[in-house]
This record gives sequence, structure tokens and C-alpha cells, in this order.
Amino acid sequence: MMMLMMSEMWKSRDLFFSFVVLATFQLAVSDGHQPLSIVAIHKTTLALDERAYIKATPNVLGLTGQNTEWITLQYSNPKPTVEDWIGVFSPANFSASTCPAENRGVDPPLLCSAPIKYQYANFSSNSYKTTGKGSLKLQLINQRSDFSFALFTGGLTSPKLVTVSNKVSFVNPNAPVYPRLAQGKTWNEMTVTWTSGYGISEAEPFVEWGPKGGNRVKSPAGTLTFDRNTMCGAPARTVGWRDPGYTHTSFLKELWPNRQYIYKLGHRLFNGTVIWSEEYQFKASPFPGQNSLQRVVIFGDMGKAEADGSNEFNNYQPGSLNTTKQIIKDLKDIDIVFHIGDLCYASGYLSQWDQFTAQIEPIASTVPYMTASGNHERDWPGTGSFYGTMDSGGECGVPSQTMFYVPAENRENFWYSADYGMFRFCIANTELDWRKGSEQYKFIENCLASVDRQKQPWLIFLAHRVLGYSSADFYVAEGSFEEPMGREDLQYLWQKYKVDIAMYGHVHNYERTCPVYQNICTNKEKHSYKGPLNGTIHLVVGGGGASLAEFAPINTRWSIFKDHDFGFVKLTAFDQSNLLLEYKKSSDGQVYDSFRISREYRDILACTVDNCPPTTLAS
Repeated sequence: MMMLMMSEMWKSRDLFFSFVVLATFQLAVSDGHQPLSIVAIHKTTLALDERAYIKATPNVLGLTGQNTEWITLQYSNPKPTVEDWIGVFSPANFSASTCPAENRGVDPPLLCSAPIKYQYANFSSNSYKTTGKGSLKLQLINQRSDFSFALFTGGLTSPKLVTVSNKVSFVNPNAPVYPRLAQGKTWNEMTVTWTSGYGISEAEPFVEWGPKGGNRVKSPAGTLTFDRNTMCGAPARTVGWRDPGYTHTSFLKELWPNRQYIYKLGHRLFNGTVIWSEEYQFKASPFPGQNSLQRVVIFGDMGKAEADGSNEFNNYQPGSLNTTKQIIKDLKDIDIVFHIGDLCYASGYLSQWDQFTAQIEPIASTVPYMTASGNHERDWPGTGSFYGTMDSGGECGVPSQTMFYVPAENRENFWYSADYGMFRFCIANTELDWRKGSEQYKFIENCLASVDRQKQPWLIFLAHRVLGYSSADFYVAEGSFEEPMGREDLQYLWQKYKVDIAMYGHVHNYERTCPVYQNICTNKEKHSYKGPLNGTIHLVVGGGGASLAEFAPINTRWSIFKDHDFGFVKLTAFDQSNLLLEYKKSSDGQVYDSFRISREYRDILACTVDNCPPTTLAS
């Protein structure tokens, strides 16, 4: 067995390397579509050429406090091919001299540092194949370590290292970055979660905050992290592993409803120095039942993408950036966001979590960014997940449950309720058992049953997998039009407690049903509902950005509108009697489907099939 290690010395532009190659290493690919899984970095061999070079400029990033910056690469290869590619690595020394083996029969160290992203050498240099010279602009984010750029030949599956660049780093790689707001366990509590390179032995994390124009206070933050041993399998604990740094969460309590607050993140070093983030602001939540304009955005399956055109996600999440941009564009008219599963599709390549939190920062730092658990966050065999797939890439929920706060009683379960003004949201976790008799079933019923519909008339059920209705080709092929066993038990709860709308991701498109119960439309209207719905309207809103899913060539009576495109939903509650739902495309932000619900409180009280006691119906 041969092992691969690298040592580097920077003297002018000269780089010297020594490699020992590991010839046999089994990489578990959890998701065949994860682009980074294509890069067989563990098979790297040497093709070092002293005439080749890569030069990265500037060397120092973030001089004015920014956490995102563009760099320029100039490179040359005397033996160019169309398969030459450039990988972005962080830490800069990507040989990983100590890496535990996934299989006990294989001795460490292993080469287990996949690139953060990659691009072909001829991407922006059409003459590269003939001249061997090219240039490339790439966007970097602050990720707690330095960067280097390596030129490979031999394609992605048989990479041969040609040369490595100089190091590039941010001024303070440990700085607090990418705040994520979330509703706390009470309506007047906001949580702030962020990432840094400072552990509790190095600095004390806190948030300085206060009402706009008022006095500010400091609230301490708790600190969490996780290590390679917390991962459940490869690639998360092998080539996909990257140190996640530290996740900090602070609880801002006793907020005044709808008041504007200012905050910034701080780390007090033990020498007395304070490291600050930039300043942010948010609006506190309305009081439960408050009759005011309230606007909610909901979508699933967005993922992340690269503004520089790096091709790791070009064909995987092509709509991701457009969805993000449209929400940012409309942010002044959005109060809270729900991303219902399949957040970034890291699938075991942990560097992508930083990339994702950086992408959503303009949204998540301004309004609560509430998440749900999806198959690409949680599923892994033998870990208690309802499905035995390998979709999480060995993460088994650890990064998502650590990096995003939700007001769950048990973060491992990741199901919870959220009150926002006139809305009650019940968020299920489809990756754990939801059937009758399960712990989650009891939670769902309690969430639906405990809301005061006079004060919070709009009752919304959210989940990742489709537990209701979908015309996706793979569901139709199963003959279920849903996740198998999905609505069989839950539809009685939705009907009994008169759930207005149920929304799901997982299927990467948009679809809306009529108000429906047991496959039958309970209302013939399509766009303007007045009075009782007598059923629940189901929507698939999984077109956040990941590659689109096909509809089956079949038309059902309950399917009102379908769209094979990227988009998201916006709910607007004008008051306790009027609700508007709009489906917007990510490409242009325009409305392509909508409906209104207008009703009085007595309409919610009215009886319909299976939601009033039999004695009432008999009478």
C-alpha cells in the first residue's frame, strides 16, 4: 500500500512536493449526483512539472472587513489538455497527514481532502489547449483557514497533480460570520446562530443588541461543534470531512412585537480584545393573534451554487442562486422564511455548509430562517432514520441540527411548532416515523389541536417529503401519488383540525391541489375560496433550486396547477379573514399561480366530514 502525503515550501514561485500514493481506497458515494463525489482525489498521482505554475492574487483577503472576495488565478501548463482542471483547497495543505480510515483494515494516513470546488482550466480561456496559459476568477468566502489552488491533468476520475499555487487567506479567518436568525421557543424570543473559528478556550462569544435608537445589551452565546467521529459514514468522515469550526447561539429575549432591533456578533479574546462582525438588524415577531400584515416565504430543496460559475453545482442546483436573489430582492416585504428540507445538499462534503450559510446570509441575518429535516440532511442506514438511504452522505443530521436552531423540544427529532402572528405552523420531520402511535404523530396532533383558531386562523402543515399529493413520475410509478404511508394516518388529523394548507418539498417542481380529503375535491373553486374549505389544499414547493423532477403524463381530478420550473411560495395574511398565496418563479419573481381564502371565524367552526363528533352529525 502506498500513502499520499504532501509537504510544501514557498520560495518565490517555486513549490516542492513529496507524495506517496495510496493505491486502494474505497470511497462511499452516498448520492451519485453530488458533484464533488466525482472528484477521485484519493486516486491522485504525480505529474509535477517545474515549468507549470499557478499564481493567485491577492494574497490577503478581507482587508476592508468583507467575508467574500474575488481572486484571480494566472496559470500555465506546458502539456495542456481539455481535461485539465483546477481545484480549490482549504486548508491550503490539502494532504491531510492524519486521517482515520473508515475501514479498520486500512491504515491511516489517507489523502482525504476533497476540493471545496473546481473548474476546468479552459473555462474562461478558449486558447488554453493550444497555449497552455489561462486565467480564472473565483469567489472565496471566509472559511476559517487558508486556501491553495492545484492544477490537475487526467480529468476528475484519474487526477494527476501538476502544480500548486501560493497560499491565500483572509485577514482574520476566525472571524464571526454568517448569522442565522430563528424563532425561539416563545413568540418574543429571537435566536442568533453564527459560525467562527473561536472555541470557548480562546474567546467568549456574545451578541450586542438593542432596539433601533435605544440602549444595547450583551447576551452570552453557547458554543457547539462536532468532530469526524460524530459522522456516521463516508464521505462525511473521510474525503468530505472538513473542520466545521464552532457554532454559537444566543437567545435574545423579551422582545417588543414588531419592533426593529440592531445586533452584531462579538468574541472577547482573553487578552481583552473584542472581534466584531458587521452590524445587522431584524424585526421582532408579532404577538400570536396580532391582526396585522404578515408575509411568509416557503420552499424546499434549494441547495447552493457558485456565483463564479464553478461547475461543481452547475447542473445540480441550477436555480439556487436565482431563488436566493429573488427572495433578497423582495426581503423588505418578507417577515419569515421556511426552508423545508434539503438545505444545501452537502451530502457528506462539509465545506458546502459554509458555502450555503454564506449564500443565504442576506436573508437569514434579517428574517427568521426556519428549517426542516430532509433526506439529504438525515438519512443513513442504521441510524434510526425512517428510510435506509445513504442520502446524507454520512452526516446523519449532525451538521444541520448543529448549524441551524429550531425551537424543538429535542433537536435530534427536529420537529416543532412555530407561532407567527395569525399563523400556526406545524413542522414535521419526514425522516422519522410519523405514523399513528409514533411519538411524532402525537406531536403533530397536539400542534394542530392546541391552536386557538379565533386568534390564529391560518393553520399550516409543513414537511419535506410529500405526505399529501403529488403527480411526480416516481410517486405515480409507485401508484401512491405520495410518500408511501404518507397521508394514510395524517389525513384524519388534517381534516379533524381543519388544516388550511399543507406544503412539501422533495419533489423538485410546483403543484397545487384543490381542497381535498381522501382523494376527493371538497370545493370546486380554484382561485377564490370563500367560507369553509371542507378539506386541505396541498402544495409541492420543492423547486427551490435543485434539478427539476418530472411530472407523470397523467391528470388527476385533485391537481389544479403544475409547473416544471424553479420557484417558491409567498403567503400573505392581510388580516384574520383574508389570506393570499402566490407562487413565484425564481427566474423573474413574477406570480404564476395564486389563490385567496376569505372567511369568517364561524366558517372554521362549521362541521364537515370527519371533523365534528358523530353525535353532532347525527343530530
